[in-house]
Amino acid sequence: MLHLPDIWKKQLVQLGFENFTDIQKQVFEPIMNGKNVLGISPTGTGKTLSYLFPSLLKLEMKKAQQLLILAPNTELAGQIFEVTKQWADPIGLQAQLFLSGSSQKRQIERLKKGPEILIGTPGRIFELVKLKKIKMMSIKTIILDEFDQLLSDSQYHFVEKISNYAPCNHQMIYMSATSQFDQDKIKNDTVKIEISDFTLDNIQHFYLQVEKRNKVDLLRKLTHVEDFRGLIFFNSLSDLGSAEEKLQYRHINAISLASDVNVKMRKVILERFKEHEITLLLATDLVARGIDIDSLECVINYDVPRDKETYTHRSGRTGRMGKEGYVITLVTHPEELKTLKKYSSVREIILKNHELYIL
Repeated sequence: MLHLPDIWKKQLVQLGFENFTDIQKQVFEPIMNGKNVLGISPTGTGKTLSYLFPSLLKLEMKKAQQLLILAPNTELAGQIFEVTKQWADPIGLQAQLFLSGSSQKRQIERLKKGPEILIGTPGRIFELVKLKKIKMMSIKTIILDEFDQLLSDSQYHFVEKISNYAPCNHQMIYMSATSQFDQDKIKNDTVKIEISDFTLDNIQHFYLQVEKRNKVDLLRKLTHVEDFRGLIFFNSLSDLGSAEEKLQYRHINAISLASDVNVKMRKVILERFKEHEITLLLATDLVARGIDIDSLECVINYDVPRDKETYTHRSGRTGRMGKEGYVITLVTHPEELKTLKKYSSVREIILKNHELYIL
């Protein structure tokens, strides 16, 4: 990892970057050497930079369309684009973003600038491939970020078709926080690197007992805790909609990141949340997948997550890259607490006089 350009090293120092994580250390050489790589590491361990550093260093300047990065949703694709620009610009490389719901005409114009790096969601990328605007024969490396999502039934046919247009010797990089996927969809000669013993001990896990009918009112009370800001996860869309309506009726600074909100508006909502202008951001797992909010203090599970995998993904939105964070799960009866304890070691917390106390 010492073979980084000086301009990157300066940037790392400015960002207060002290140590590389295990996934960043272990995938660097295989990716640099052109091997197909499967990288599995928990949320919050810096997977984006783990594949970006070696992949960007392999690119030739002024040679269009060499690297393609696919993400399962617009938020994650947008975030990858922002991070990529941060490291590509200083070394003279250009990245462009291609999302469904944005102007295709404008995206085609961007391709005329000859970007070395293409980032997008599978549906829109495939449209541009069919229009012969993206030249897949130029692509040397395809990266699937959150590949377990990309290999799901709704996205896989796009991913497969896109890959089939690439040269047969192209490099495949698969990155995810989970190892739940169909092995048959991974190239046979893939180097597997799994970081499973990483524990996010900077995250504290709590449960808060509350009557079901009082859940929304509890969220309202939490907004009165000093400097409180939380990402609230719901299992059901109807509960999310109902909670948002009730909170806004009570003039609480809460807003949902619903799937029907357009790309531009979602970006505005996320920026406002990052700037502490929104206190409660309400979301479902589908919408929140890949959201990266720097220094997010708290994740709240409005309901006990359906499985451990979901709990881990939600928890990983806080305490990223070693920062402090906490997770609070709202529990209404003993069976839920029993289930929750299978996911994590939790302590009870209560809300009293606008303050949270650990019991």
